[in-house]
Amino acid sequence: MGLFSLTKEISIDLGTANTLIIHNDKIVINEPSIVALDTKTNKLIAVGERARQMQGKEHEGIRTVRPLRKGVIADFNAAELMIRGFVKKLSSKSNWFSPSLRMVVGIPSGSTEVEIRAVRDSSEHAQGRDVYMIYEPMAAALGIGLDVEAPQGNMVVDIGGGTSEIAVISLGGIVCNKSIQIAGDDFTEDIQEHMRRAHNVKVGERMAELIKINVGSALTELENPPEDFIVHGPNQMTALPMEIPVSYQEISHCIEKSISKIEAAVLAALEQTPPELYADIVKNGIYLTGGGALLRGLDKRLTDKIGIKFHIAEDPLLAVAKGTGVALKNINRFSFLIR
Repeated sequence: MGLFSLTKEISIDLGTANTLIIHNDKIVINEPSIVALDTKTNKLIAVGERARQMQGKEHEGIRTVRPLRKGVIADFNAAELMIRGFVKKLSSKSNWFSPSLRMVVGIPSGSTEVEIRAVRDSSEHAQGRDVYMIYEPMAAALGIGLDVEAPQGNMVVDIGGGTSEIAVISLGGIVCNKSIQIAGDDFTEDIQEHMRRAHNVKVGERMAELIKINVGSALTELENPPEDFIVHGPNQMTALPMEIPVSYQEISHCIEKSISKIEAAVLAALEQTPPELYADIVKNGIYLTGGGALLRGLDKRLTDKIGIKFHIAEDPLLAVAKGTGVALKNINRFSFLIR
């Protein structure tokens, strides 16, 4: 790029829970995928962390929206405003004026043409001149440093907020993949439902998220168990305040069904895998990325259940974002990865 080039390059991991933007090999934006809008004019009030602080506390003049659901754009207008808001934030941070952007955006591997078009349109409306797409499992593989062009099989399981992406990668392409709409958001909903049913206490999305972070577990027995998490909330019947200690075993039981569905999806992807690549995967192990990889004991549970070693990637939350950055830097070399 020339010194006075008006085209800036950014790569975006447009996640259901968090959006990450990389510029010049640095993560410059890492904020929740949420916007606060004026209910009358539909104008943007806040984006990212500021909007998240408003979530669940808004009055009738403000509504908070998560533009992405299950890995795809659910609210086209809000998604466009969110991308614009982040790009504006980025411009003010780095003091550059940018009439046009070259973007690489990560998308779920199970996306339909309509869903891909929605992401492309939102990105183009938010000043994107050249918009490229890369499937998230491929981006995750690049992000954790796998040689995706090698003639050997690597399996990546990317558990995000809205979708879990499972893909077998070889020779620079996805040989077989499975994308299911069971992921971090489902764990959060399971926890909300459990607290309501078992303790008769109403907890919001943010509180359920805190429970998941503090005592979320895929196993009922952990070597280093976390301390019980104290939940404060109103009794559903009396509206009186309640204080309930929640243990990791309890959370493990309540998210059991969702984890079993992810296990089944991994097995289904392995079933489709050609024998030569299957042998490579058994030898190399399976890589876990995304926020779901941080769930305590998940790697051990999957290893025991499937009989193949699961490795948690270094910085699993950042794997897809880093991979989109690698693809952007080597756009000519990886042109076959980009849609």
